[in-house]
Amino acid sequence: MSDQSKIIDVKQVIHDKNPNLLRFMPGFVVRYLQRILHEDDVNDFIQEHKNDSPIEFCLSVMKKFNIELEYEGLENVPTEGGAILTMNHPLGGMDAMALVAVLHKKRSDLKFVVNDVLMHLENLQPIFVGVNKHAKNAAASLRKVDETFAGDELLCIFPAGLVSRKTNGKVEDLKWKKTFVTRSIKYKKTIVPIYIDGALTNFFYNLYSFRKKLGIKANIEMLYLVNELYKQHNKKIKIKFGEPLNAAEFDKSKSHQEWAQHVKEKVYELKD
Repeated sequence: MSDQSKIIDVKQVIHDKNPNLLRFMPGFVVRYLQRILHEDDVNDFIQEHKNDSPIEFCLSVMKKFNIELEYEGLENVPTEGGAILTMNHPLGGMDAMALVAVLHKKRSDLKFVVNDVLMHLENLQPIFVGVNKHAKNAAASLRKVDETFAGDELLCIFPAGLVSRKTNGKVEDLKWKKTFVTRSIKYKKTIVPIYIDGALTNFFYNLYSFRKKLGIKANIEMLYLVNELYKQHNKKIKIKFGEPLNAAEFDKSKSHQEWAQHVKEKVYELKD
């Protein structure tokens, strides 16, 4: 495979960030990074499925990892028209692809609001709306997100913006951002709360706790996220769709942030 076609290229990333660092970095460190990022396998898989549609690609991922999908309440997702699907984010990517694999049985017009870094996944670009508040085209990026909220597609969003962490023994999302509530009110869009059952390994959560105790702000545990996805092999992912929440429910008795917290609580109430 040519370097240009690689979605993961550890040496190139290090070189782009700091060429001198790559020159002096021990080879075993580079090889370790390549291993935990599954560089060869990820690149081979993406090359093999480069012509897959977004739905086909997600189904291929489910097959590759032998994921068993179980779902309940799919009837709560509207058959047509725009709606906002809000959910927890326990699996850092596998959950989104599992959701696509389930939702395609009812709707194919899906959109996900994602970090612009994920736009490098060409197979999924048609269903991704990238956000980068710090780029030169930030205004255009945010305008596109707003247009998607206003549209007639199913907009899927992880309001935490980060994969769930373990706090006090519980795997749960960090603070949810209020954007989805604000747009629900603005465009009179129904919100469907969704709970996704799943967890990463204790290694990931312990690394998060350790770097927090040391006062390290960088999310170094995210370096292991691809490796965590591989550890989902042969697992079951259960998705539960809750009853829709009408935009009219979000009145002035609470702030938008408080309503976001309310919806988050609704999501976790769906847990068995």
